[in-house]
Amino acid sequence: MTVALWCILVAGLLPITAAAAAKWGFKHYDNANPRAWLAQQTGFRARGNAAQQNSFEGLPLFIGAVMVASFTQGPQPIIDQLAVVYVISRVAYIICYVADRPRLRSLVWTVGIGCNIALFVVASRAPG
Repeated sequence: MTVALWCILVAGLLPITAAAAAKWGFKHYDNANPRAWLAQQTGFRARGNAAQQNSFEGLPLFIGAVMVASFTQGPQPIIDQLAVVYVISRVAYIICYVADRPRLRSLVWTVGIGCNIALFVVASRAPG
């Protein structure tokens, strides 16, 4: 299995990490009704939940970009590198979101979306 395909797994687990940031250390978390509980949170907990939602929102494009680049037989080292940079940017995005660093968060979001676009460009230049 390629590095890029492993990156899909890692990217798929990142929303769980963001959710953990929202719930971490809270003794009265309501597991019976987690969405309502999260909707009432403020500060880093609300930002962790927003990072979770954004991570889920960005996942389909990343999965599609990796699959298209792979299926068109683009250069695997480039696909792998772009996928790793995407995952790193998403980790940085979650950290920036929870830490309330909106400008830096926007910058790393842009890096991530740029990786997705680049993966489609790689696919468009693949042989065949």
